[in-house]
Amino acid sequence: MSARRLHDLEDAAAQACRERDEAKSEAHMAADSTIRAELVVEELAKEIERLKAEQRELHSGLHAVIKTVTAERDEARAEAEGGRAEVEEARAQVLLDAEDRVVVRALLRTARKQAAKPEQVVVLFKDGTVHSLHTSRDAAEAAAEEEGVARDGWVNPLGSGMPPVLETGWCIRTFRLGGDE
Repeated sequence: MSARRLHDLEDAAAQACRERDEAKSEAHMAADSTIRAELVVEELAKEIERLKAEQRELHSGLHAVIKTVTAERDEARAEAEGGRAEVEEARAQVLLDAEDRVVVRALLRTARKQAAKPEQVVVLFKDGTVHSLHTSRDAAEAAAEEEGVARDGWVNPLGSGMPPVLETGWCIRTFRLGGDE
């Protein structure tokens, strides 16, 4: 073998050793990278599981909050509806109270009118004697008509005091109370 050939083989062997050492170094680096990547993957998997658990917990909490808020909303709606019903009932009561006040006022006016002393009295005479007392001329005429007297057959004596004794029939006189005619 020639020295040249030996030298080439030695160079080739040295080159192969360098390449082997580089390959080993790259293999170690790749193994280290793989180990580091596996550790990162494990950490990420743990973090994913932790986040999933947190998400489930948040979802459960959110569901509970939604349930509570829905119940509170429904309760508020029921209270509002009850309030509306109370307002309507109060309005109806106010209207009834107003109607009652109107009726009471009317009754009071009627009672006052009935309780007030009349200013005059209408006397229905028959043949010069008192037949009946009335609060109005129409009432006296109606009473006479019930006795069979026609409306157009009245005698109205002039002057004050009692009417003259008349044999002819019926007479209506108005007298003021508390004084003269």
